[in-house]
Amino acid sequence: MTKKSKIFVAGHTGLVGSAIVRKLKKEGCSNLVLRSHAQLDLERQAEVEAFFEKEHPEYVFMAAAKVGGIHANSTYPAEFIYKNIAIQTNIIHSAWKEKTKRLLFLGSSCIYPKECSQPMKEGYLLTGPLEASNEPYAIAKIAGIKTCEAFNRQYGTSFLAAMPTNLYGPNDNFDLKKSHVLPALIRKFHLAKLALSGKREEIENDEKIFGPVPPELKETKNPSGGAAVTIWGSGKPFREFLYVDDLADACVFLMNLEESVFAPLVAAGSVPLVNIGFGKEITIKDLAELVQKIVGFEGKLLFDLSKPDGTPRKILDVSRMKSLGWKPETGLSDGIRKTYEFYLNRKPLES
Repeated sequence: MTKKSKIFVAGHTGLVGSAIVRKLKKEGCSNLVLRSHAQLDLERQAEVEAFFEKEHPEYVFMAAAKVGGIHANSTYPAEFIYKNIAIQTNIIHSAWKEKTKRLLFLGSSCIYPKECSQPMKEGYLLTGPLEASNEPYAIAKIAGIKTCEAFNRQYGTSFLAAMPTNLYGPNDNFDLKKSHVLPALIRKFHLAKLALSGKREEIENDEKIFGPVPPELKETKNPSGGAAVTIWGSGKPFREFLYVDDLADACVFLMNLEESVFAPLVAAGSVPLVNIGFGKEITIKDLAELVQKIVGFEGKLLFDLSKPDGTPRKILDVSRMKSLGWKPETGLSDGIRKTYEFYLNRKPLES
C-alpha cells in the first residue's frame, strides 16, 4: 500500500475497524473509504456491489462482523451465523469482481476445535468439534476463510485471513449482555466500585452510555453482606488477550508485505490463514483479579459455577507471524489501564 492507495475499512466504527483506521491515518494514508451502516448495509448484496463498482477500493480490511461473548452467542445464534456469512460473502465476491489488489479477512480464534492441541496452529483448522456455545459464529468465520481460499484457487485473488486471539481496547463493547469477558470485567468492577461508594448518579450515567445495569451490580452485596462481584464460570479456563492497536499494527504489516512474501500465504492449494496473538495466556480468575486491582474495587470476587466456562484453554501458535517479522508491544496490564481510561472518558450521548 502507498499513502494514496484507496483503502476500504469495513466496520470502521467498531473495536477492530477503528483501530485499523487509527493506524492507517498514523501511517499517512489519506484515501480511506469509510461508510457507516446507515450509508452502506453490508448484508445487502446489491448495496455492496454498487459501492464496489463506484469506489473500486484497491485494499480491503474486513473488520465488519456481528460479535459478542458467551451470552450473546448463546442468545442470538441465528443472527451470528446469518449476518456474518452475508457480510463476508458480499464483500469478498465484490472485491473479486472489482479486482481488489489485496483483502484481509478478520476472524476469531474460536474457529479451532474445542479440545484443540495447544498452542493452536493454523493447520488445526477443521480437525475436531467446535465449542458449542459459539459454534454458529465459528462456522461463519470458517466459511469466510474457505471463501477466501476458494477465490484464491479459482480466480488467483490475493485474499488473506487473519485470526486474532481475544481482543480488547478503545471502542470495545461494554454492554454486559453482548460484551466479551475483559470489557465486561472492567465495567462490572467499576460499577461495583461506584455502588460501594453510594454513587447512584454515576451509575445512572454509566447506564445511559453503556446499557442496562443489572440490579445486583447496583447493590453489589453477597449473601454475607459484603461487597462482591460475581464472575461467570469457575475462573479456571485460560485465555490469551491482545490489545486492539497491536492487532491493527499487525493487519497493516500484513497488507504491506512484499509480494514475494505475501504471495506464498495466499497461493492456490494453501489455506490463506495467519494467527495473530500475544503468545501468553492467563486464567479468567487471574484476569479478574488483575482488572479488580487496576479498577480499584475493594470487595470480594465470587464465581457462578452454574454458568458455562467455554473452551478450557485457548492460546494461538503465533510462530508464522513471528517468522514474518512482527510481534505485539502492549502488555496486558498496560492495555487494561488504557482500556479503562477509555471507558472512564466516554461521554453520554446527546438526546
